[in-house]
Order: sequence, then structure tokens, then C-alpha cells
Amino acid sequence: MRPADRRLALGLYRAGPRRHLLAAALDLGVTALDTATNYQHHQAHRVLADQAGQLLHRFDLTTKIGYFPDGHDLDPDRLRAAADQANRDLGRPPDTLLLHNPEHDPAGLARASEELVRLRERGRIRRWGVATWNPAPLLAHLDGVPRPDVLMTRAGLAVPAHILDAGDRLAEHLRPENRWGMAPFGGNPADPLWKQLDTRPFLAGRRTAPALQAALAIAYGTPAVARIAAGTSDPAHLAELATATTDIETDPDTLSRYRTLLREAATVREHREAGGDNARAAEPG
Repeated sequence: MRPADRRLALGLYRAGPRRHLLAAALDLGVTALDTATNYQHHQAHRVLADQAGQLLHRFDLTTKIGYFPDGHDLDPDRLRAAADQANRDLGRPPDTLLLHNPEHDPAGLARASEELVRLRERGRIRRWGVATWNPAPLLAHLDGVPRPDVLMTRAGLAVPAHILDAGDRLAEHLRPENRWGMAPFGGNPADPLWKQLDTRPFLAGRRTAPALQAALAIAYGTPAVARIAAGTSDPAHLAELATATTDIETDPDTLSRYRTLLREAATVREHREAGGDNARAAEPG
């Protein structure tokens, strides 16, 4: 994917929003925010509105609903109430509203999706969609699910083959208008792996680039997504990530081969594990 096709969203999962960080994001051209009702101990929207003030109206704002203080729930009435509460707490409607990890209740996906469609039709939101950490449980429950504006899945080199493949199958069925990514560093950008990883084979012309920046650029093609939510509390780190979206081009052929190799390796591992289970089952008791 070419840099011109990419957009970065500042993810607010691990680091709570701070005004200086939000102002720095705007200065860097990072005008998308990603949050959820349950972040910051279910205070994410109020904290964001308090810290951002009038800056909040300059962002394309995505939030997610589905988690409540008493647990996960896709009941349409509760989702509608959560959407209304988000609007009040933020002081503005979110641009995009996503169902948060519906794999915890895959049978409820269709009814929950229909509720978000109604919210969009009433002008309460611009876009609706699905954000899933593990798409596999959803694949058997897609009858009656309307076409979403957004599908958000994990992206990057840390995502297992079966998760990537399940996300692709989900996208093929739902045909979302936009496909976005999250957690490009597997949830831990401080992992030593990202400093040791040789990313040159993935980059156009086998050029060199700082490993963390290269890993983010690669995530836009693993799978192909137009936007990625990445979190940081450091404006300097955010500037590095923003550079990756504009300056680093990846090699699509290498990314395709990587997906094939990852899938083959997973298949071999599954066969070995199955063989081990069979061997243990054959041992005399």
C-alpha cells in the first residue's frame, strides 16, 4: 500500500488523552481519534471532552460500544442508551460508532448492527461498523448482518495467521465501505522484538527504516487497511508514527508471500500438534 492511501488514528486505549498530545496530533496532521466507552475505567469520553475542549470538534472521532461496568452486552436497548450517553459525555456525536468485540456474543451481531444502522439513519452518527479482536466466532453468524461502513480488525506482523484469514473472510462477506486496523505492535510497542526485527525485505527497494516505523507501514498491508489506530502518550513518538504513514512504501509482493508462509507455518504446526495428541491418545493407560 502506498503512503498516500494511509491514515493514522491516535488510539486512546493505553494512554489517556492529554491536551498537549491532542494539540500535537493536530499539528502533525493526525486528525482521527479512536476510543471506547470502557477505556479509562469507563470514563474515557468524559476525560477526552475535558482534556480536548474545543479541539475535539477538529477530530474525526471513532468510539466503540458494547462494554458496560457489569460486562459485555449487545442488547439493542443498552446500545442505544450507550450511544446517547456517549453523545452527552463527549459534547458532540461521534463520527463513527463501532460494535466492540461482538465475538463475545456472535448471535447478537445482526440485531446490534441493525440498531446502529438506525442510529445512522436518524443522523446520530455518520458511520457504523464492527471492531473485532478475533473475527472467527462471527463467521457462523453473518445472516442478516447489514453492510457496515467500517470493519476494524487487528493488523501487523504480530497477528496470527488464523486471525488474519478470519478477518479476510469476514470482510469478504460483509463488504465494508472501509477497512481499518488496530494494535499494529501487538499491544506492546516497547517489546524488544520491534527493535531487533529486520524489516528490509518488506520495504520497497529493500530500503532501511527505523523498525517501529517500518512495522507500522507494514501493518497497512497486513491485511490491507486504509487507517490504523496506534496509541502513544509521547508527541515525539506520535511524530515518528506519522512519518511512517507518509514516507515508507512497502512491497506488496513480499507482503503476499509473507501471508502465504505464515499460513503454511500455522498449518504445519497444527498438524504436529494433532499428531502429538493422537500419539498420546494411543498410549496404553
